[in-house]
Amino acid sequence: MTFVSKTKLNTFDFMKNIKATFLSVSIALSLLFLTVSCSEKTKKEVTPAVSQTIEVTYAKGFTVENKDTYTLITVTKPWPNADRTFTYALIPKGTPTPTGEFDAVVQTPVENLVVTSTTHIPSLEALAVENTLVGFPDTQYVSSPKTRARIDNGLVKELGINESINTETVIDLDPDVVIGFSINNQNKTYATLQKTGIPVVYNGDWAEETPLGKAEWIKFFAPFFNKEKEADSIFSHIVTEYNNAKQLAAASNTKPTVVSGAMYRDVWYLPGGRSWMAQFLADANTQYLWSDNNDTGSLSLNFETVYDKAINADFWLAPGQFTAYSQLLDESASYKNFKAFKNKNIYTFSNTKGATGGLLYYELAPSRPDLVLKDLIYFTHPNVLTNYTPQFFKPLE
Repeated sequence: MTFVSKTKLNTFDFMKNIKATFLSVSIALSLLFLTVSCSEKTKKEVTPAVSQTIEVTYAKGFTVENKDTYTLITVTKPWPNADRTFTYALIPKGTPTPTGEFDAVVQTPVENLVVTSTTHIPSLEALAVENTLVGFPDTQYVSSPKTRARIDNGLVKELGINESINTETVIDLDPDVVIGFSINNQNKTYATLQKTGIPVVYNGDWAEETPLGKAEWIKFFAPFFNKEKEADSIFSHIVTEYNNAKQLAAASNTKPTVVSGAMYRDVWYLPGGRSWMAQFLADANTQYLWSDNNDTGSLSLNFETVYDKAINADFWLAPGQFTAYSQLLDESASYKNFKAFKNKNIYTFSNTKGATGGLLYYELAPSRPDLVLKDLIYFTHPNVLTNYTPQFFKPLE
């Protein structure tokens, strides 16, 4: 609009300017309204957000990938020597199922589920979603006080044995997903559940070969509950604590020798040199006597072989099912000849049990390798963690 101060506009020119100004304003308002309308329309058409990308660093058995409208979890190692992978699509509730072939499609966030291994429970509790657990096989083996209370109050149904879960009970529970555990792809119970429309997802945390690799499976659970940030924070804390403890142990001037395992029916079972237990012993700055072995599982040796190599070992850790020195002597009088026996340097996790007899180590240790490492350092390097209270391992009685 043109303003004049000294020249007088005639009526025609004045009305002409007013009309032009009005037209410009009208056009501007129309464009503004159109822009806002389009913006609002765009907002309404945006697909609901899916889980954020998760970086998996230590675990080798799964990956998490964001797609446009869903999260893709790929389990590459559900059990040792698996010959196939499994893919699972996690979609926000109320959104269409994506195109493609998946072994299961799960709507998130999950409101109720069934898990099948005690190693799954710590992840649920750490993410504060333990109240979603509605069924579990062999509930007697659950040690966590928090989940034990829910079992005792009837909030978690007993499902029988893992290999033959009571399918009728699971169907009645109608969970959003069943987190399965298996040693192969021949579990007929899982196949039956899938036919009823209940998604079954394999978890292979137990097949990981490193302590931090096992613990990182909390990131596998996170997308089911939209808890990615929480999982990342929890795992980062565990990594920091683990590495700090490892550095403290490395600074010790001693490197004691260690033997592990025990006899069972004339066979001494002990960790392979590339197993997760062997990794713990290395990070605790000890010399595991079978560290040069390349097995990732367990070794099966005769008594004489272990006796000859380990009789002078400084420490004997995790002696199988034995909880007392008297039990060892009842099994074999030769045990008294071991240096670790003579010096009372035998430590076990078998004395740390839940209310119904389940071993806490089997349940919680895979999720908290930082605590396991600190336990081992506490006993093998007594001057390193002087103010620490062991969580799993205790002296043999």
